[in-house]
Amino acid sequence: MQDATAGDPITGLKWTHKTSRKLAKELKRQGFQVEHSTIPRLAHGLGYTLRVNHKRLSRKKDERRDEQMQYIKSQRERFSHRKQPEISVDGKKKEKIGQFRNAGRTLRKEPLEVLATDFPSDAIGKAILYGVYDIQQNAGHMAVGVSHETAEFAIAVIRRWLLDVGFEHYHAFTELLIQADAGGANACDSWLWKVGLQKLADEFNIAITVTHYPPGASKWNLIEHRMFSVISQNWAGQPLVSYETVLKFIRTSKTETGFHCSAYFDRKHYEIKRKVTSDEKANVNLLPHELFPEWNYTIQPNSN
Repeated sequence: MQDATAGDPITGLKWTHKTSRKLAKELKRQGFQVEHSTIPRLAHGLGYTLRVNHKRLSRKKDERRDEQMQYIKSQRERFSHRKQPEISVDGKKKEKIGQFRNAGRTLRKEPLEVLATDFPSDAIGKAILYGVYDIQQNAGHMAVGVSHETAEFAIAVIRRWLLDVGFEHYHAFTELLIQADAGGANACDSWLWKVGLQKLADEFNIAITVTHYPPGASKWNLIEHRMFSVISQNWAGQPLVSYETVLKFIRTSKTETGFHCSAYFDRKHYEIKRKVTSDEKANVNLLPHELFPEWNYTIQPNSN
């Protein structure tokens, strides 16, 4: 395998680009009785398997990251012990609606025919996806929007979860933990996000605690690997030809550990580049935490 072997000169890790058929052919030349199907079986026995690149490295690593990750964990444990709801939120990758190629494979006799190009102009529309993952219930809640991924959209999804799910599973709760990335619609420095949370706190009379994942750590957000990855696997290789198709695949995403997901279609138009007024900002009853207050804070309801 010398001519097809690559490796890391630092760690000494090596791998080969040769296929199992080529390896079997080389072994036969050396007098071994072996078929190509034997190669992967032997490799599997030695702990090898086909793998893809794993997105875990970040060019930017905040020196406070590990301490913040420990704090996120401790807050989750605190809310779980007190039986107060805790959710993980984020926006999923936007999807073009139409007869477009979707990554992945499906078991069928003939391949599905899709458009040869992925021009946005050929799309029926675009699905704007924002989700809520209920950590204690191991359940998802997803909105399929048609407008923009804004803070107002994110708040609307959380409000819908509170009405449809939160108050059904958690009786008379007074606090809510939200764990989110530091950017996007739920950015840690977004006053539109904080103003929206204040409206929720006032409407439902609950204290909302938010802990943000530090930059470069979004892949550890629970919603990513417990919800979004399940949905992506469920529609792998299937063209998302309509909004109804997107909703169907989300609603049928399940795991053996009991995960399930609800979804709804949001036709509302969400305005972009909206500015927070000075009165709205002054109305936010914000209590920063002692540790990394830009990432960790609680919004208390305003007294009537």
